[in-house]
Amino acid sequence: MKKLLGVIFGSIVMNAWALDAISLEKQYATQANQASSLARGEKFFQSKHGKDWSCASCHKSPPTSDGQHASTNKTIAPLAPAFNTKRFTDEAKVNKWFKRNCNDVLGRECTPLEKADVMAYLNSLKK
Repeated sequence: MKKLLGVIFGSIVMNAWALDAISLEKQYATQANQASSLARGEKFFQSKHGKDWSCASCHKSPPTSDGQHASTNKTIAPLAPAFNTKRFTDEAKVNKWFKRNCNDVLGRECTPLEKADVMAYLNSLKK
């Protein structure tokens, strides 16, 4: 019973811990076992990858105002947390969109370090 409660409590704490952009950056860096880098994150965000897109193709550079999806033309709210307080508050949505967008841009899922670096860059953008 104690072990089960520990697992449940640990899961709740982990989910509560990852409900903001700074915590997500730390979580991904911990998973990567390496410190995040703002410079690597900015370069990654702006660079075109395997699928001829970059993150900035849809989210703009810097991602501090509305972007536009490259193929659907749908408006995308600002990605930087300082400019959109709703960003990075739901871990399930963050994981869904990282998976989808990394596949669109890279042709694969992002590594934890790539996620940590992008989060470091996004967290550095201030009003």
